[in-house]
Amino acid sequence: MAGISKEHQLSLRVYNTLQSLGCPLVDGLYLREADSVQELLCTPSFHRTDILKWICASICPSLKEKFSSIKSTPNEESIEELTRFGYEMMLCKANDKDLIKGLAPPLRQLVFLEQLLRVIQADSSLCSGQNSSSGDEGVKSNDLLEELISQDHLPDLYMLLDPACNPWPAHIREHLIRTHSAHNKINGNHSKFSDFVSRSDQDSRLVSHGEESLTEAMALLKSTQSTLDELHKECEFLQSHSSGSAVLSPCALKLAISDMSQLMTAFGHIYNTDFKGYCQRSPPTLSSEMTVFQSVHQLLHTCNTELEAVKQLSETSTSLTHTLQQLQTDRRYWSKGEKHTLPKQLEELKNRYMAFLSLHQS
Repeated sequence: MAGISKEHQLSLRVYNTLQSLGCPLVDGLYLREADSVQELLCTPSFHRTDILKWICASICPSLKEKFSSIKSTPNEESIEELTRFGYEMMLCKANDKDLIKGLAPPLRQLVFLEQLLRVIQADSSLCSGQNSSSGDEGVKSNDLLEELISQDHLPDLYMLLDPACNPWPAHIREHLIRTHSAHNKINGNHSKFSDFVSRSDQDSRLVSHGEESLTEAMALLKSTQSTLDELHKECEFLQSHSSGSAVLSPCALKLAISDMSQLMTAFGHIYNTDFKGYCQRSPPTLSSEMTVFQSVHQLLHTCNTELEAVKQLSETSTSLTHTLQQLQTDRRYWSKGEKHTLPKQLEELKNRYMAFLSLHQS
C-alpha cells in the first residue's frame, strides 16, 4: 500500500472494520477499489447516514429508539441527534453538522468514523473477555497486549497510559461502568476504575469552568478592542494629513498641556493672593451725570464721522484733478496717423467748425 494515499488507506480500513463487526449496511457490497469505498463513506447520501446511525446505535443502544421515532431518513432531527452524540463523545464540535452530513474533508470524516469504530471494538473486546473461561483468559490477554502494542494502536496505548482527554458522557459512562464491573469481578480491579470515573467527573467540571473563563476572556477582549477603536477615531487629529504634516503631534500636545497646567497654577496663586479681594468687592455706583458723558461721546463720534467724510471728499477731488491732468497731457487720440492730446483735438475740431461757418456765411 505504498502508493495509496492516506485517505484511501483509512477508507479501506474503516470499510474492513465495518465488515468485521457485521454491519448489515455493508453486507453484500463487494467494493474493491479505494475510490469507491471513499465515495461510499465520505459522500453525502442516505446510505452513509444509515451507516453512521448503525455505528452510534451500536455504541449507545438507546439511540435506536430515538432514530426509530424519526420518520424520514435522514432529516434535520437525525443530523442534530448524531451531532449531539459526536459532541458528547468529544469527537466533534457542538455545531459540526458538516462532518455528520459528509461535507467535511474526507480525511476528517474517516478519522471520525474510525474513532467511533474503535469504541465498538473496545466494547466487544470487553464483552468477549467477560464470556471467556478462565483457561482462555491468558490467551486473550496476550492477544490484547499484542494488539495494543501494534503500530496501528500505539496512539491508543499512549492515551490509556496517560489519559488527558475529557470524560465520557453520562450514558456512555454508565454503560462502561456496568461492563467493567462485570469484567473486574474476575480481576478484582473495580475500585481503580471507579476512581478513574470520579476523576473524569472532576476533569469535566474543570473543563467546563475553563470554557466559561475562556468565553469571558473573549468577551472582555472584544469590548476592549471596540473601546480602542473608538479612542482611535477620537484621536484622528493626531494622525498625519495627506500632505505629510501632522496637525498636532503627541509631543506638542504634552508640551501644551504642561504649559497650560503651569499657567493655571500661576494664575491660581496670583488670584488667591492679589485679585481675590478685588473681585469680591461690590461693583461701583454710576454717577448721575453719566448722560453728559454719553452726549459728549455721541458728538465726538459724529465729528469723527464728518471728518472721515471730508477726508474722503478731499481724496476724491485730488483723484479727479489727477485724472483731468492726465487727459490733458497724455497723447491718447489718433488723428492723421499720430497720437494727440485731448485739448489739441478739441482745438482742431473748433478750427474746422469755424472754417465751416465762415464758408457758409460768405
